[in-house]
Amino acid sequence: MEQLLVGVLTDNEDIVELLNITRRKRARKVFRLRENHFTKWNDKEFIKRFRLSKNGVRFVLDRISEEIAHPTQSGTYVVTLRFYATGSFLQVVANFSGIGHRVSWAIARLETIFIKLPNTNQEMQCNSKEFYNTARFPKCIGALDCTHIKIMSPGGDQAEIFRNRKGFFSMNVQAICDTHAKIQDIVCRWPGSAHDSTIFNNSSIRQKFENRDFENYVLVGDSGYAVRPFLITPLGATATRAENLFNECQIRTRNPIERCFGIWKRRFPALAFGIRLQRHKVEAIVVATAVLHNMACLLNEELPPINPEEEAAVQFVNDVGNEIVRENNIGGVNNSVRHQLIHDYFNRLL
Repeated sequence: MEQLLVGVLTDNEDIVELLNITRRKRARKVFRLRENHFTKWNDKEFIKRFRLSKNGVRFVLDRISEEIAHPTQSGTYVVTLRFYATGSFLQVVANFSGIGHRVSWAIARLETIFIKLPNTNQEMQCNSKEFYNTARFPKCIGALDCTHIKIMSPGGDQAEIFRNRKGFFSMNVQAICDTHAKIQDIVCRWPGSAHDSTIFNNSSIRQKFENRDFENYVLVGDSGYAVRPFLITPLGATATRAENLFNECQIRTRNPIERCFGIWKRRFPALAFGIRLQRHKVEAIVVATAVLHNMACLLNEELPPINPEEEAAVQFVNDVGNEIVRENNIGGVNNSVRHQLIHDYFNRLL
């Protein structure tokens, strides 16, 4: 048949060429071997690229291998870490697809193991002692604050509620940390316009403190929160030496949460540069990086070298600010708790 067609249509060069193409052998497929990042990079370069050591990555991978499609997907796992570490959507967009999202959720689900407040009397005493050794502040088991995670506009009718006081779109994330800057509780579901105090007032952690799940231990927070029997904030103005000492100790005791946010975002700059993904994926990434941050603290992982561009991005998103809760809006009963603490404890330190 082929010869007949050629004989009949020899003057038709297009058909002759078509028949010649069919005779050609198909090119053999070449399959590229997946890169082994553990052998490709030395230890220093590996930490620079993925923000965890090789042992740290293996530590996490051992705990999520059953969650992702197949244990050999470690290549995709480190690509996901690369996304957290660069904040560059374009660099890894081809790889950060379904499996990347599954990796984030697999890590985030470890929250119940690696992110938790002390829940026994012994653990609470230990936390309290460490905070006391920091600045002699009594009965404190955690430092509370919120931080903004930059995102793209979520679109739709509700997009503007994600625009914060500084003008960019963000999620306002609440966290509590210990003296080692390890995250003990995290809430990631509020838009950037939400006030810190609103997030706390609607959180389960507030309900637990009101139910005395943490006995008579307290948190410390900044002036963006109203003072409560279990949440001690600084005085707006001081008049005595004891009040000055109280404010100084309260601020030093609260410092770990600010340090925590800085370390967390420097380790995973995607939180500062911005995450250009859907909101539910952003929530998974935020919690996943919080889990990884805590793992890094537990393993004494070294911090990556300071990068000026990353540092500027971290400072920009951290400097959103918050409206101060005025003293005249605070109930007399709650305010008396703070003054009683100053009278009974800080006066004796002088």
